[in-house]
This record gives sequence, C-alpha cells and structure tokens, in this order.
Amino acid sequence: MFATDRSIEPVALARAVEERGFHSLYFPEHTHIPTSRRTPPPTGEAELAEEYKRTLDPFVALGAAAAATSRIKLGTGIALVAQRDPIVTAKAVATLDSISGGRFVFGIGFGWNREEMADHGVEFATRRERTREHVLAMQRLWSEERAAFAGRFVQFEESWSWPKPVQQPRPPILIGGAPGPKLFAHVAEYADGWIPIGGAGVRAALPDLHHAVREAGRDPAGLKVVLFGSLPDPGKLEYYDSIGITEVVLRVPSAPAEVVLPLLDRYAALLA
Repeated sequence: MFATDRSIEPVALARAVEERGFHSLYFPEHTHIPTSRRTPPPTGEAELAEEYKRTLDPFVALGAAAAATSRIKLGTGIALVAQRDPIVTAKAVATLDSISGGRFVFGIGFGWNREEMADHGVEFATRRERTREHVLAMQRLWSEERAAFAGRFVQFEESWSWPKPVQQPRPPILIGGAPGPKLFAHVAEYADGWIPIGGAGVRAALPDLHHAVREAGRDPAGLKVVLFGSLPDPGKLEYYDSIGITEVVLRVPSAPAEVVLPLLDRYAALLA
C-alpha cells in the first residue's frame, strides 16, 4: 500500500495485516514529485495518482509498524536507492532490521521519475550503476567491522558503522523491474531475488533469471521471486506457486481504514 497522510495509519495497517495471518507488508518510496510532470506516469494513465505525491517515508513508517508487530515481514516495495545516501541508508536498514528482530526485506528499484532523480543530483542514465554501487557499499558497512569503499559514485574511508543487521550477511535484497539481461545481471551480482510487477511474462523469464544466477556461480534454488500487484484469485495463486513464485503481494488501495480493513477481511477469507 502507498502509505500517505490520508490513508490508514501504518501502525493500524500493520496490526491488521498481522492479525489476519498475512505474511508481509510493503511500502513504496517517493521523496517528492516535481510538479513539472515531464515524465509520464509509470502506470500508463494520463494523470499520476494522488498517492505518489503524498507517500510517507517508508523507513519511518516501517519502524512504527515494527514496534507494533512481532511476526510479519516488513519491506520497502520499493526504495529508490540511487537517490539515497548509501551511508545513511545502510544505517537505516540495519537499524530497522535490528529493531524488528530480523524481519526487514530490502526491496529496491532503479526509479522512473527523471525530475525526481535530477533534484537528488542523479542523472537518469547512471541510475542503474549508482544503485549497484550504493548497494555494494552498503553491504560492506553491514558485514565488515572496518569498512571502506572507493567507486565512481561512492567513496568513504575506513569506518565503523553499527548496528549490523540481525540477518547476516544482509537482509534480503530484492530488485524490482521488467525482465531482461540488465536486470537479471544485477540480481545475479548483488541481490537475493526479483520483484516482477504483475504476472505477465514471469514464467517465460524465469529460465533467463536462473541462467544469469548460475553464470555468477550461485544456486538459483536460493532465489526469491516476489510478485507484486497480483489479484487475489485462488487459481492464479496456485499457478504462481507451481512455477516457483516465492511470495505474492496483493495490492491494497491508499485509503482510510473503513475502506482498507473490509478489503483485508475479504482477502483473508479468500486465502483461507
């Protein structure tokens, strides 16, 4: 769900999700939306939905959710890593994983809004390489007692950074995006899974993903494939399970509690 200043509060939503037996809760990220709107909406609609303009900070919202729950996984779906300072983000991830008892899932993406990136000093053409370097730098900070990094976009001298994440060597890193050689190369090098949006074409893409991971010397059996935005149809859920989808994330509208809670009840009844 897009958690906003007008939707059900993150704590109330997290408690409702856990009480109904769901597995996880994901919040997306947008720091701001420039009003020029030169970049078209990613949904293909003529106008950008209101929730994009009002999105809460996902790390703060998930921290509140972590304090109010004990079981559900809590993830960014997705965090815009290229636009974030990697040292600060590494600290936020490790802190959230620590206070949640190892329940954080780091869903990341390369981003789509050129104007938003530009305001963060990010050139659109470099967003993939920046994301890669930021994640590699964060992995050093999470796993090494004295970490240093020297890259094109990230440089820092040997440093201490605690806490370390509860989940070692890192919380699961899932990369969102359309299937293709570039995306799968990123997954194979430094991530733990893929977030496809919707189910179209996923089955056909899985052999290419597995091949990329094997080429990197890793076992595809350990990959997570977390499908976002599926409809809660039992037949579809059984199909996704049969092709190796790890987790299916159902969409909930950015709306008040009186809209969201009855929908969660219907989802829970259907899944039961």
